Parts: sequence; structure tokens; C-alpha cells
Amino acid sequence: MKKTPNYLEDRICLNVLANSVENAMDCYKAADGHIVLGVLSKNYDNDEAAISDMERYQAATNNALSVGLGAGDPNQSQMVSRISGTLQPQHVNQVFTGVGTSRALLKQSETIVNGLISPTGKVGVVNIATGPLSSQMPAGEVTIETAIALLKDMGGSSIKFFPMKGLQHIEEYKAVAKACAEHDFYLEPTGGIDLENFEEIVQIAIDAGVKKVIPHVYSSIIDATTGDTRPEDVKTLLEMMKKTLA
Repeated sequence: MKKTPNYLEDRICLNVLANSVENAMDCYKAADGHIVLGVLSKNYDNDEAAISDMERYQAATNNALSVGLGAGDPNQSQMVSRISGTLQPQHVNQVFTGVGTSRALLKQSETIVNGLISPTGKVGVVNIATGPLSSQMPAGEVTIETAIALLKDMGGSSIKFFPMKGLQHIEEYKAVAKACAEHDFYLEPTGGIDLENFEEIVQIAIDAGVKKVIPHVYSSIIDATTGDTRPEDVKTLLEMMKKTLA
């Protein structure tokens, strides 16, 4: 099974939530395979149940599985690392302090492991205190360059910049994108991204020269009645991705 995401033109891969294996298959098809499907560890009572179910998603989507925490819940960090070590997915979501554990248990460097860092309200400065204990403490503020270096030390692949609240932290995001490009690191903008602001957010990262971009689009494209991510919206996002690379 291929352990790296299938990027559009080797640059962009969409990340959405899958409500079922069928929903995952529909979204995978709608994105022409340029997607990873998020399944949340928080939805399972134990490792065995998560592994057993997530294997079905892997089989249906050529391993385009993104193992999720569950609304960035730091208390899911250890479970995500354990099940990812067994599953060998294409994508792993982690809090900052969980990156090293995930990479060590994966025993390979191909799977994308992101590290969650948060905006601080200060351009060029981010909060890395996103772990189970550290998130309960005052913000751990470091420069974006230091955060990238620390993530690289731990075997991380990318920054998950969350919560972005759409365009609220746009200047901070631009600084993060610039640093990712300069330091050869991937970027995953997350939080409040919808069909209105998606193209602008992705374009900023592409224009900055970020090598790989994995935008997360969650609740804004989920059908409130069924809980499914809407494949037609995924198709729209794919067209926007193509436009940013044109």
C-alpha cells in the first residue's frame, strides 16, 4: 500500500472527514484521488475497534486514510500513535508533542505526520503547547522557524495551523506559509475553511512556494442531515485546487 498522499500536480492534497466507507469512496472519486479521508480515533472505544474499522477505509480508498484525533483533542494523541503504527496510513494528525511518538511507531518516513500549532495573535509567533498537559498551561510561544525546526527534530512532515477561523489570522498564516517555504516544510491550514475562502487560503500557500499543501475542509461541506461530506463540494474544491496551480 502506498504510504504517501496522491497530490494534485505533486502540490496539493485535500483533507476531508469521511462519515462512512461509502462516503469516503464517493469523496475519493470526486477528488480524482487527490484526497485523504479523515476518520476520528475519538469515535472508537478502543484500539482494536479503530484498527478493524479503519482498515475498511484503507481498502476502499487505496490507503488514503487520515487518522484523526477528534476536534484536535490532545487526549487522543497516544491512541492515534498506537493505531497508526499498526495501520500505516498515508496521513496522521497529531498535537505538537505527539509527533515523535507517531513517527517512532510508524518506523518509516513516508507517512505524513503533522504537528498542531496554534495562532497567537502575533505575526511570526506560534503556540506549540497543544499536548494533553501543555494545552492546559499558558501558551508556549516560539517563532515559527523554531517550531518548524522542533517538528523536524521529531520527524514531523508538516504544520497543522489550527484554529485558523477562516481568514481571521490571515497575516499570521502568511508568515507561517513563508517560513514553511523557506525551511522546506509542508503546511496544513485548518479551521473555518469553506467554499468561499478555500481558494484564497490555498493560493497564499502556493504563491509563498510551499512544496506540499494539505488544506482541511470539515464542517462547512458536511450535510447536516446525513453527516456525510458532500462529494459535489469535494468536486468544487478540486476545481479550485486546479485553479490555484494554473
